[in-house]
Amino acid sequence: MNRRMGFQSFLQAGFECSCHRFPDGRQLDLLESTGHAKWAAQDYAAIAALGLRTARDGVRWHLVCPAANVYDWSPLLPLLRAARDSRVEVIWDLCHYGWPPWLDIWSPAFPEAFARYAAAAARLIAGETDMPSWYCPINEISYWSWAGGDMAHFGPCALGRGPELKRQLARAAIQASDAILEAEPCARLVCAEPLIAIRPASRGDIHEATAASEAQFEALDMLCGRAHTGLGGDERYVDVIGLNYYPHNQWLHRSAPLHWTDPRYTPLAQLLQGCAHRYGKPLFIAETGAEGVARTRWVRYVAGQVALAQARGVDVGGICLYPVTDYPGWEDDRHCPTGLLSAPAADGRRSVYAPLEIELRAQAARAGSGPAGLLAAPLAANGD
Repeated sequence: MNRRMGFQSFLQAGFECSCHRFPDGRQLDLLESTGHAKWAAQDYAAIAALGLRTARDGVRWHLVCPAANVYDWSPLLPLLRAARDSRVEVIWDLCHYGWPPWLDIWSPAFPEAFARYAAAAARLIAGETDMPSWYCPINEISYWSWAGGDMAHFGPCALGRGPELKRQLARAAIQASDAILEAEPCARLVCAEPLIAIRPASRGDIHEATAASEAQFEALDMLCGRAHTGLGGDERYVDVIGLNYYPHNQWLHRSAPLHWTDPRYTPLAQLLQGCAHRYGKPLFIAETGAEGVARTRWVRYVAGQVALAQARGVDVGGICLYPVTDYPGWEDDRHCPTGLLSAPAADGRRSVYAPLEIELRAQAARAGSGPAGLLAAPLAANGD
């Protein structure tokens, strides 16, 4: 029987923690470039005041593990203690596209090293806080396999090795999950994967489009032991399925994205129903958001579709605004206005994007109070 999610708040905050390396050698660290690493105490106090009592955040493996079996937890402890002091529970990403440069991602040593690190992180976190322990071992195995294994967009910068990378990442996540549960038996495990829909652009590519769309479930099937059983997958490695869903997550096969007002666009509620039927596990929207003025309309659409799915009996336990702060673009460092909170001022303060705050208030009022509501507490007054 599946354990209930029990998140502290339905509406959640996600701190962008990507730390991948591009082919030119440039290393990203979004926790640093968004200011969250420096201003974690202010950030957690701000989201707690806004009623966001559950968050996604990251442990930067490449920083905390500078050499084999050597750990420096100084990059993590300020984040961990800031969340603890603000009484915000965290879903910790242990690997968000980045890994230590001394470790070969293709080698048999990779899953073993990741499992040792995951166990060490779980022990540290359990010793620092009495908050619930949530872990997402590897974020978006499917996307990483495609971007890093097939397209050489970022590390490991390979071409045509996507299936191999997917199996390696799944193997590492499975071994890490065992290590986490041994270190902290009450820990909960989340698998965060993209939720997509690919529609045929013509009658001739119906089968290709369907197969491409179905491929989104391969990583989950591996973790659950439904595919490539030699990897050691099992249903117990996925307590909750996190679905990362953005405005660009539906498109015509080998063609253009579909806008959510397009009649060919599959309603999000229908996609959630399909995933729930396939796996029989609780779900939550682990990432969602849009840029600029579109962010308010998009959250309204997502919240409405989630409510519709819930009315149809789908167990959807949360919506995570990701990222909850504005951030610099991966490719060009341009300012991306996507957050409920702005980039930090010189003193770490962030202003609140008023139109989105107003929309969240409206959604909370529609949902009513209590666990089913969008917020665990009323939204605070808008910032400067």
